[in-house]
Amino acid sequence: MGDTPMVLAAGCVLWRRSSSGAGIELALVHRPKWADWSHPKGKLKRREDARAGALREVLEETGMTCDLGAELPTAHYIDAQGRPKEVRYWAAEATGGRFAPNDEVSRLVWLPPAEAIERVTRARDAELISDLLVALRASRGLR
Repeated sequence: MGDTPMVLAAGCVLWRRSSSGAGIELALVHRPKWADWSHPKGKLKRREDARAGALREVLEETGMTCDLGAELPTAHYIDAQGRPKEVRYWAAEATGGRFAPNDEVSRLVWLPPAEAIERVTRARDAELISDLLVALRASRGLR
């Protein structure tokens, strides 16, 4: 496996303040190809900066623009094709846009953090939600 090139990807744990003003909601995307609920992310284009790739992937998958915040822990795993993969993640506050189903994502839901943790398919995505909450508390004083 040492000769297999690393697949580089980037994404965001996308959040917004809830309409009630009490707390936040997180965006999760449903990808029919993988039958999963996850955070918006995707492979970087050749020579693309990871931050730029994260912003592009959020826009492509969710239709949302966002402001990147703190970098969250990087995920390392073996992808479905058996290749090593590294995904860098950022906290990202949604600043505008509108979702429309697309080739990769059929649905987008906004959920409170506790519900989002229950909805995500993979444990590493649930851990990223906890990491986001810690980062937001540290940087913005959110509850």
